[in-house]
Amino acid sequence: MKIAIITGSSGLVGSEAVYILSSKFDKIIGIDNDARKYFFGNEASTVWNKNKLIEQISNYVHFDIDIRNNEKLENIFREYGSNIKLIIHCAAQPSHDWAAKEPFTDFSINANGTLNLLENTRLYCPASVFIYLSTNKVYGDNPNKFPFNELETRWEIDHDHLFYKKGIPEFLSIDNCTHSLFGVSKISGDLLAQEYGRYFNINTGIFRCGCITGSKHSGTELHGFLSYLIKCLITNTPYIVYGYKGKQVRDNIHSGDLINAFWHFYLNPKKGGIYNLGGGRFSNCSVIEAIDLCEEITNSKLNYTYSDKNRIGDHIWWISDVSKFQHDFPDWKYNYSLHEIIEELYKNLTKRLN
Repeated sequence: MKIAIITGSSGLVGSEAVYILSSKFDKIIGIDNDARKYFFGNEASTVWNKNKLIEQISNYVHFDIDIRNNEKLENIFREYGSNIKLIIHCAAQPSHDWAAKEPFTDFSINANGTLNLLENTRLYCPASVFIYLSTNKVYGDNPNKFPFNELETRWEIDHDHLFYKKGIPEFLSIDNCTHSLFGVSKISGDLLAQEYGRYFNINTGIFRCGCITGSKHSGTELHGFLSYLIKCLITNTPYIVYGYKGKQVRDNIHSGDLINAFWHFYLNPKKGGIYNLGGGRFSNCSVIEAIDLCEEITNSKLNYTYSDKNRIGDHIWWISDVSKFQHDFPDWKYNYSLHEIIEELYKNLTKRLN
């Protein structure tokens, strides 16, 4: 029997993984306790998504477990043992703003929870593949030290700085910068996943992503950039643009493209493989550009204001250099452009909110 374990299975990436991988495994075990509701309120709850998974995916089994509870995690790993072939670890406290409110909660979930999963993998299914969903916040604000040119609607890296013209690579330093407490807790999980790969010879992949998006997102102000932007347009909710004149750039990758990348890694895994993976030069926008495109697609105007105060540790410009992943996995490709992502968000959020 081939089993995949997916943590954060009711969230954006986790649920996408369930849908895509359910036909490739005999059983999908989902672990999610809807902590997102605790972090961000009722509007961020993922119960609606969990219920859809249970109804629609016949080989899906859900466990309402906090990943900090190692005893309950170990019971699952002990029961299924070597039948577990893949672990995709998406569960996290995902907001750098929220982390400052409850540092112990943030760290215990993102660091200790990750350690629980890695150690159970080592003990009960060491031949499996472990994928850790990391973040570009592990680089802290080091990307802000690059030389930028201010254009009409975005910041762009100086064209003389050709070394980074494809985006930000994996060898950018994670030291001597401000990360946010969230960045620190995610670095801890990131390094643990690397170490279990290299020290214990386990197949581990670390994916450092920026803005992941898609119609399964329960977007809120503190997490879920494009999803929350579309939600504000649909509901006429006031939106706030924080700092950098709204010209800060984000690359956006659809969760389906990300899971497809995970699948390619599963088929040809590495020991502690590290990859920056996002929309890259294929799919990116500034906040201003995102607003303009969302208004065009929804045929409505966003009610927004501007605040000069940027978020601590926020990136002025982030575009992932995905060339390392594309070199290692040349058959992988993007399927969703930025325009297609926003159209899908609008269509599905309109159905869900009305």
